[in-house]
Amino acid sequence: MEKLISLPTIWPVAAHTDNIGPGSTFVAIPGTKLNGVDFIGTALQKGATTVVVQNDAALTAELAAMIERHNAHLIRVADCRQALAAMSAAAWGNPADKLKIIGVTGTKGKTTTTYLTTHILKTAGYKTAMISGVNNYINGQKLPSALTTPQPDYLHAFFATCVQEDVEYVVMEASAQAFSLHRLDGISFDGIIFTNLSQEHAEFYNSIEDYFAAKCQMLAHCKPGTAAIVNIDDQWGKQFAALHPSASTVSRVEKAADYYIEHATNDLKGLALTLTTNNFTYTIACAHLFGTFNAYNTADAVALTLQLGISYDIIKQAIATFTGVPGRMEGYALANGAYAIIDYAHTPSSFEQVIPMLKSVTPQLVVVFGAGGDRDKTKRPIMGNIAARYADIVIVTADNPRSEDAAAIAAQIMAGVADNDKVKVICELDRKSAIEKAYRLAQQESIILLLGKGPDEYQIIGKEKFYFSDKQTILGCF
Repeated sequence: MEKLISLPTIWPVAAHTDNIGPGSTFVAIPGTKLNGVDFIGTALQKGATTVVVQNDAALTAELAAMIERHNAHLIRVADCRQALAAMSAAAWGNPADKLKIIGVTGTKGKTTTTYLTTHILKTAGYKTAMISGVNNYINGQKLPSALTTPQPDYLHAFFATCVQEDVEYVVMEASAQAFSLHRLDGISFDGIIFTNLSQEHAEFYNSIEDYFAAKCQMLAHCKPGTAAIVNIDDQWGKQFAALHPSASTVSRVEKAADYYIEHATNDLKGLALTLTTNNFTYTIACAHLFGTFNAYNTADAVALTLQLGISYDIIKQAIATFTGVPGRMEGYALANGAYAIIDYAHTPSSFEQVIPMLKSVTPQLVVVFGAGGDRDKTKRPIMGNIAARYADIVIVTADNPRSEDAAAIAAQIMAGVADNDKVKVICELDRKSAIEKAYRLAQQESIILLLGKGPDEYQIIGKEKFYFSDKQTILGCF
């Protein structure tokens, strides 16, 4: 019987009271919505013996008395996020130093590239772990995932478990916010991949230049001799490569690139590509990957693992046996003769890549999508314009409206639709009804493209999270 792997629930250092127990250190982070200081009392009741607050944190007389009454040690620091990373690493014995860690950053393609790289390393016989926005894994066993790059207290608990389970490689998505918020402080990479960069997280970064600068912090986390792969067909990738001259480059355009994608074909039967490097051509195919963007993701993963010393035969076998990523171009044949594809695409650049590519292989493309509330509003009309320009039918619906009005979000999406495309657009705010309508409107050989939620199994309306699955809904239309 396979050994079950799980993370400990009580940690020596934590920023959430759910992970506090007797003897723990509670780090009271001043967040954008909640202030950790307000939870010090709960942490003390759960047994915290040390409390960490920022230098400027105001503690009431009652709270100060409570800390003293529990004989807890109070520490003031300049930045609680930095303290959380440093103290968590030290408390677990710096487990990241005992692992080979691969970091994947970029706006799009992080998850697929992370899954591909992990699968190649696993096929090569290495014990692997993975951290992604979809699922986390240790030696093939799935663990829940809440953030693209988790908080440092979780990360070091995860790394400590990896060391305990004899893991050799950890492949992880590294988000811009993870660098900005010090989640990756003290972690060094043995390999890095930069996929691309485009408009995203405008609610967090004032400009795309600030967003790029956050991604570039990855370079400060590289060990000497780190294997680095950069897509230079992306303008920001070129700048990233210029900042790291020893990086190896991937391109479909520039033959002088270290890894040149000489040929790529894709349709609903899958992806095939030839990759040329050092006068040798690698031929690779996968039945579960679609789209030019996945040619880049595949080339990035292949290039990195070649640099890590994995043989071409093993890499070719791994790509051929790769079964895809949940919620990333995930396809299903439907009873009415149509084909459904579920994808996480939720930015203008990803819409530009996915929608026209799929329109080129179907007589009728039906697109269902919305836009997340309390997130970047500027992209909404742009996505509406792109979807209506290429698709035959567009159904605008809800996608985690959060505190915003779903009808107002839909109106902002539809405001970008060109006048001559408005006849293609339907608004159906109930996502279940929208998907069912797409099924009814689809014809033989149609593609129904469900965008935005990917593998997520929830809708956030107001402050409540409700169960919802695009996959379950479309398959329930049979």
